[in-house]
Amino acid sequence: MKLFTGLVFCSLVLGVNSWLSFMTEAAQGAWDMWRAYRDMREANYIGADKYFHARGNFDAAQRGPGGVWAAEVLSRMKLTIIIIFFSLVLGVSSQRWATFLKEAGQGAKDMWRAYSDMREANYKGADKYFHARGNYDAAQRGPGGAWAAEVISNARENSQRVTDLFKYGDSGHGAEDSKADQAANRWGRSGNDPNHFRPAGLPDKY
Repeated sequence: MKLFTGLVFCSLVLGVNSWLSFMTEAAQGAWDMWRAYRDMREANYIGADKYFHARGNFDAAQRGPGGVWAAEVLSRMKLTIIIIFFSLVLGVSSQRWATFLKEAGQGAKDMWRAYSDMREANYKGADKYFHARGNYDAAQRGPGGAWAAEVISNARENSQRVTDLFKYGDSGHGAEDSKADQAANRWGRSGNDPNHFRPAGLPDKY
């Protein structure tokens, strides 16, 4: 299943709230798996490999369904394939891909926090601010955070377009709003001040 197809599936079946949480858990679980592998290499202790395999999967599973999924996927992948994926597909050097994973997990949490605050605030005209803020905070984590923000932002907008297509047909409904959301996403991800989109009267806690 392609990434986009998988994300759309999660969006429609699980709902936006659930799939954002799922992605955050998956990124954290991937980091747990990497940490266990790193410790196994460092310990270099005969007979300990099964322990580290189990520990990585256990820690990842504690994150939630997303962590369980990440652990299962990574457990089935050969190490060389994982390294090639991060090194070639994502353009991350072999020395940095563990850091990249950590940044991605942190960035996913930043995106989730912005989305949660947007739902909690329920403030008219504030959605672009929260889009920009989530992307800004995630990008500050580093390349991994910026990557996570872009993937999540694109998946969210694409899933919304699919939902609109089912509801309204090929009428272009919501297209302009989606473009505006993506502009706010790029604004924040580029390091620009999210307060550019902040509406008057939005409580200071946000």
